[in-house]
Amino acid sequence: MNEAKRIIVTSALPYANGPLHIGHLSGAYLSADIYVRFQRMMGKDIVFICGSDENGAAITMKAIKEQTTPQAVVDNYHELFKDSFEKMGISFDHYHRTSDQLHHETAQDFFRELHKKGKFIEKTSEQYYDAKANQFLADRYIKGTCPKCSHDAAYGDQCENCGSTLSPTELINPVSTLTGEKPVLQQTSHWYLPLDQDEDWLREWITEGTVDGTTHHDPSDWKKHVIGQCKSWLDGGLQPRSMTRDLDWGVDIPKEIPGSEGKKLYVWMDAPIGYISSTIAWSKQNNKDWKDYWKNEDSQLIHFIGKDNIVFHCIIFPAILKAHGGFILPTNVPANQFMNLEGDKISTSRNWAVWVPEYLENMPGKEDELRYTMTRNMPEQKDSEFTWTGFQDAVNNELVNNLANFVNRVMVLTHKYYDGKVPSFDEDEMIVGPEGDLETAFHDSELLRLFDELSEYGDHIRAFEFRAALAKVMEISSLGNQILQFNEPWKAIKEEPEVVAVVMNLLLQYCAALSLAVRPFMPKCADNIRSMMSLPTIEESGEFVELMNMLAEGEHLVKEDHQLNKSAHLFTRITDEVIQEQVDRLNATKESTEEIKAPPVKENINFDDFTKMDFRTATVLEAKKVPKANKLLELKIDLGFEQRTVVSGIAEQYDPTEIIGKKVTIIANLAARKIRGVESQGMVLMAENSEGKLSFVSPENDWENGTIVK
Repeated sequence: MNEAKRIIVTSALPYANGPLHIGHLSGAYLSADIYVRFQRMMGKDIVFICGSDENGAAITMKAIKEQTTPQAVVDNYHELFKDSFEKMGISFDHYHRTSDQLHHETAQDFFRELHKKGKFIEKTSEQYYDAKANQFLADRYIKGTCPKCSHDAAYGDQCENCGSTLSPTELINPVSTLTGEKPVLQQTSHWYLPLDQDEDWLREWITEGTVDGTTHHDPSDWKKHVIGQCKSWLDGGLQPRSMTRDLDWGVDIPKEIPGSEGKKLYVWMDAPIGYISSTIAWSKQNNKDWKDYWKNEDSQLIHFIGKDNIVFHCIIFPAILKAHGGFILPTNVPANQFMNLEGDKISTSRNWAVWVPEYLENMPGKEDELRYTMTRNMPEQKDSEFTWTGFQDAVNNELVNNLANFVNRVMVLTHKYYDGKVPSFDEDEMIVGPEGDLETAFHDSELLRLFDELSEYGDHIRAFEFRAALAKVMEISSLGNQILQFNEPWKAIKEEPEVVAVVMNLLLQYCAALSLAVRPFMPKCADNIRSMMSLPTIEESGEFVELMNMLAEGEHLVKEDHQLNKSAHLFTRITDEVIQEQVDRLNATKESTEEIKAPPVKENINFDDFTKMDFRTATVLEAKKVPKANKLLELKIDLGFEQRTVVSGIAEQYDPTEIIGKKVTIIANLAARKIRGVESQGMVLMAENSEGKLSFVSPENDWENGTIVK
């Protein structure tokens, strides 16, 4: 493939119903920012695009819960996202939003074009409907048990426990999140993208890197888990996927299309088009032509996402782009895996997360420290973990003891021996290498060595190996420390001033090189080093190319007699007390969640009271709703030795037909009482979780009815 003239980079649009956490940063935003900043320093024509995903059912759910409007919800989180990204140094060229009119028009034009070309098929199918709420249920309005991992709180589109992509009808025991009712299947019509017709070209594109016989990319450049997940989907057989939904918040289907009333775009057609609308908005502000980036074969498209979005960016969105025609396809989708937290999965529902706005408030001025730790532990090929003690160790032992210590020592010694000016030296003088022998390593040779180290650094970034690139930066700093420590200029300055001048000049070249190399990872740190060295601020407009050319020619990065500014601390140590405060804050959220899940134990009873209760196993023979009582079911129970009628308040969560034959446990000696005109002769035992979901307390299936429970 020819080198791209232009690169468009996208990060997954954050969904505007909650703040950012560190898992989001490590998944899609920090990696993209590192890549973009480096490519800018390479002088590339690159555009970094993102925006808030503000449509769909979950927004409406959030608004209902908070007793406000969907627009108020998205306005709040859009501003919060922008603030968090700006403070964390995520350098988008444009940050848009999908509630914007420009996006609605762009997405509608896309749908209109596909409809005109006959790329959709119209299907009438059965979808879940909540009779009590009088509406069809979006995927996120349905919860149930995941068929893949048995997690009991999976959504209709995805299980957040195992990451599986689902359809609502796959859920076991689905319930409406709006009313708690069991939804019923009812017919509705929608437009589907026939993905089954795209299988052949998608397989060729993903596994061979060719489209219609033309080489598009090298699949060996893609991460194995990305290729693997795509192949798994393809091997399972693609099916037509609905591109519209019955919703009241989102992008309308164009009104001129028959049957469009009440229909909105499905989020996985709507949201990726947000990349395009954001680019259009950027192009209008910068007098550019957005088509050069999205429709020119000289351009490359790279999506940075988390692994839960692989299928949508590697199968569904490419199918949409190709169906439209004229758009380029992604050159790479370097999806990261998940970052865990203190031995557990990050969970927004359980509040188990390090929230970015809270971090910024609790750790002011330590944005680069978080960027460093996130990159150092980035889940590039497998899940990784963030711990507060690991964060402390990385800052204290690597940033403070290595990088900051090196730069500070070089600066202090330069001011002490040379009045803060870059020392001159005799070109024929030699210095001693850091390995411990008396290697005759000339100054220019050391610069070429630095060139080699930085070449590897650049190769790692181009290959999306950001951890390895960051490690290379720290190796350069360590090498500088070794040269400094081995030559001991504070001892040699009197006996060998010529050698010390060579050493100190070289180490200042190292500092100048590091000021550029750390820029993609820690932009504030880079600016601070540049400021101390009285070097121009990095504009990210080809500086790395200039650096490498100078090193290749043996040219000094900072010239002799160049005046430095005073040294300042790049990083400071983080105390045990600060870390313990963060750990305690995190653990308090877990304890709070556990308290919600486990209500206080009731008052003690004595053993004699307990022995008076007669618990028996039984089977449900019949079940029907109690008239004029939404919560009650009338059950006929088989106790083995007799049959009884029991009234149970489970109608909101169980359909009568699905519990016939169910093994249950009842209190058999509870005094009979009339409930809504029906005499109830006992009580069925139920367990209730923190979300109010009920579950039968059941014996094993082969236990006889009437067995005593002790």
